[in-house]
Amino acid sequence: MKAMLLAAGLGTRMRPLTDHTPKPLLPVAGKPLIVWHLERLAAAGFREVVINHAWLGDQIEQRLGDGGAWGVSIHYSPEPAPLETGGGILRALPLLGEAPFAVINGDIWTDYPLAELRSLTPAGAHLVLIDNPDHHPRGDFGLEDGRVTERSEARPAFTFAGISVLHPALFAGCRPGAFPLRPLLSAAVAAGTASGEHYAGAWLDVGTPERLRRADMLARG
Repeated sequence: MKAMLLAAGLGTRMRPLTDHTPKPLLPVAGKPLIVWHLERLAAAGFREVVINHAWLGDQIEQRLGDGGAWGVSIHYSPEPAPLETGGGILRALPLLGEAPFAVINGDIWTDYPLAELRSLTPAGAHLVLIDNPDHHPRGDFGLEDGRVTERSEARPAFTFAGISVLHPALFAGCRPGAFPLRPLLSAAVAAGTASGEHYAGAWLDVGTPERLRRADMLARG
């Protein structure tokens, strides 16, 4: 299974830290945030990784190279302008192939066991869900017997962790350009092709300087 790391965000909430450094290269416990992902992907048995980038993306390519330092082979999907999550993945599909692939947000810190993703073969999508963080109290989806449902007042809601396995068929009919992933996930939920799981381990959205400091503490602890 191939994996894709989403690294094309502008990092506006991280300014001024991201004025001259792309968010994936910001340090967490002494090494770039994205390197934590590469190390964990390699340890989990992933060997091919696709990384999209936009803002200051040349720095990402210069820092990571071909990925050999971490035991993976990196392929890059540069974007002239950020394409949002859905558009970025669609653009990278030729690099990802025809089989289901793992997708991980580059701006999270987690100890989720990535090796578990490699055995998944969803018809649409498999989503890792977490308890709602303080900054996202309403959550994104429900979960019933391993199936993802839309959020409802009648059932507990969870937050999408930015960790998933997606089938290329999820993007059938999509046109190149910028668009979010969420409508495609909702379509998979409606079609009954979205499975999911609840993860209760360490997870943090590293979206602000304060959360970057928290990620540093988690990594060191």
